[in-house]
Amino acid sequence: MKFVLDGKPSIQLNQLLKLLGMVETGGEANLEITSGNVKVNGNTEFQKRKKLFPGDRIEYHGETIEISGK
Repeated sequence: MKFVLDGKPSIQLNQLLKLLGMVETGGEANLEITSGNVKVNGNTEFQKRKKLFPGDRIEYHGETIEISGK
């Protein structure tokens, strides 16, 4: 799956999960991240507000999201 930033320089990891409907609330997104259930570029990510940029790859529950600038 691709996510296009659409003119923005970055998006926060917790916002991305919520925006894509992968979690229902921001609190659930934060819990999933701090529980070690999300990987960014192949590494487990614990920063809830980790900024994601074009080229970053996020893995969550078998789904892979690629961040694109356009």
